[in-house]
Amino acid sequence: MTDLTSSATLLEVLHAAPAGHTALLIPETGARVSYESLRRQVAQAADSFAGAGIQRDDRVAIALPNGPAVIVSFLAASVAGTAAPLNPAYRYEEFCFYLEDTQARLLVLPAEAPADDAARRAATERDIPILIAETDATGEVRISGAASNRSASAPARDDVALILHTSGSTGRPKRVPLKHVNLALSARNIVNTYALSPDDVSLCLMPLFHVHGLVASTLSTLLSGGTVAVPARFNPLSFWRMVRDSGATWYSAVPTIHQLILGRSASGKPAGAERLRFVRSCSAPLAVETAEKLEALFGTPVLEAYGMTEASHQMASNPLPPHARKFGTVGIATGIQIGTMNDAGDLLPSGAKGEVVIQGPSVIRAYENNPEANAKSFVKGWFRTGDEGVLDAEGYLQLTGRLKEMINRGGEKIAPREIDEVLLTHPMVSEAVCFGIPHPTWGEEVAAAVVLRDASTEAELIAYCRGRLADFKCPKKIYIVTSIPRTATGKVQRLNVAAALTGSRG
Repeated sequence: MTDLTSSATLLEVLHAAPAGHTALLIPETGARVSYESLRRQVAQAADSFAGAGIQRDDRVAIALPNGPAVIVSFLAASVAGTAAPLNPAYRYEEFCFYLEDTQARLLVLPAEAPADDAARRAATERDIPILIAETDATGEVRISGAASNRSASAPARDDVALILHTSGSTGRPKRVPLKHVNLALSARNIVNTYALSPDDVSLCLMPLFHVHGLVASTLSTLLSGGTVAVPARFNPLSFWRMVRDSGATWYSAVPTIHQLILGRSASGKPAGAERLRFVRSCSAPLAVETAEKLEALFGTPVLEAYGMTEASHQMASNPLPPHARKFGTVGIATGIQIGTMNDAGDLLPSGAKGEVVIQGPSVIRAYENNPEANAKSFVKGWFRTGDEGVLDAEGYLQLTGRLKEMINRGGEKIAPREIDEVLLTHPMVSEAVCFGIPHPTWGEEVAAAVVLRDASTEAELIAYCRGRLADFKCPKKIYIVTSIPRTATGKVQRLNVAAALTGSRG
């Protein structure tokens, strides 16, 4: 394996491992794809995109389910032009928006996509050519529908490899241009954080249209020379069989997936867990109780991390033993600088609560074509994350909430996550999300939505909170619901939940 520090493009990341080692494993069939085969497939697909007219900075939209095809297409698109992965479950109107907003020049669809597929219809109406990605039983990916009369040239470190949209709770999605060097450095930071090696097998449970799955589960593993086990979808019923059969040594997921695994796991350490070196959680807050239960079940460290699309994913993580991991924090900075800042733009000392700000080589310098967002988000060389938090004396970061989601009750600022954590300790509560609702006197009042494991009442839950929270923080209204809506990547958008339940703050 070559020196990790030399990898500055995704093409170099792909060439960091021995040719004969297994790069991809398809759990459903047991098929294995070597690094030599993966490199050849990516080169062929990149030439197909070039043959379809794709040049540097041209956007290739990709609407594929998890599997070898989306990995090959993503890497090939980043070589020939710029990859723009999209959620295959988008509706027609969403495809229309994202195809136009990214100025996509090409769309890649699976062979099984029907003629009336929403993505196909949106692309056809906009005269965007469509190529088909097919995967055979051996894991070989073939891109069809383009001429093969051109070869793609190797990208440079400052070329944009990937374009993604933020999933903010309010406002129009912002385009985030991630350069090859941003992604390569983020992947290297993840390799270093978790001491990844060619012996590791990453079980990829996150969707590959999102930076979590692309960078944490996939690119970092490829850079380390390890193996990515990539099932078509996450299924909690077959999870432990997949862990055992793949020989997984780690996986990364959102708390929702961790909770589903806990709910489907019998008492005692499941077969297959003995190979796990660690379990990673990212992209949404992990409740301390959930982390403790995961460690007890798996018998291995559970490490919460902190990532953002604008930082090419990972910014901080709890470290591996023997270093301390602190539940309730997202750990220490990994490869970037983290600070907290007041409203005036002044950096704060450790122990002081403020907006979390970041800077470093994996962080973007600007959103694409969005001067208003850039003016608000970048100050004095720092990127404002929109999160509120506090750094302790050892550099561990505790997130206390999203600034836009803070509840202002008569001047008292309340972090919704604190109330989430209390509700989640109730034995009957499996999910909880707190938010503000309008109040004629206080301006805002505290409310929450919960999903129950077993019977309970609103009055019982409110009484439970009163025994554990100051009165002004206690929910005055609790909605008992069957499910809490999340984004495709497992994030709860509080303001949207509030709007759906009350018609407020949407």
